[in-house]
Amino acid sequence: MMPIASLFRHARHAPSRLRQARPRRRAALSLVLATVTLLAGCAGPRLATDDHAAGLSIERLLVLDQAREALGTPYRWGGASSGGLDCSGLVLVSYRAAGLRVPRTADAQYRALPPIEAARPGDLLFFGRGSRASHVGIYAGDGRMIHAPGRGRAVTTTALELDYWQERFLGAAAPAP
Repeated sequence: MMPIASLFRHARHAPSRLRQARPRRRAALSLVLATVTLLAGCAGPRLATDDHAAGLSIERLLVLDQAREALGTPYRWGGASSGGLDCSGLVLVSYRAAGLRVPRTADAQYRALPPIEAARPGDLLFFGRGSRASHVGIYAGDGRMIHAPGRGRAVTTTALELDYWQERFLGAAAPAP
């Protein structure tokens, strides 16, 4: 089978050959080129945000306030207290402060909560590989999220424009009204 780059070179530099090719071969090549073009545009979900939404609900404000209070709390795998938090523990504690229940793990949250198109402050952002969420953060607005990044670190904020987050973004959910 011819490499994809060769197909593009062949199609671009030899138009007369394509015209002379048998109709079946031309149709097959056209199908391959169309498929490659289509797949190139399927890079995964786009991380979209909406900071200009009308006022935030009291629940969202409480979630954000609790998450901001947790800044500097050390990371602890399985942690859900002021002694230490993991990423889903931060979400659990922050949403509990607003009187809202969410599942315990990042993947369970990702699977159970309804997806949204664009995140507003207080919404959850999920990251991972494939279809499994291995990390979750709380969208804080202005292109930043609050999250518990991992062992040896503390709850912090980070810019979502970083390639690391863009490449691993799975989707967003809005458990708060």
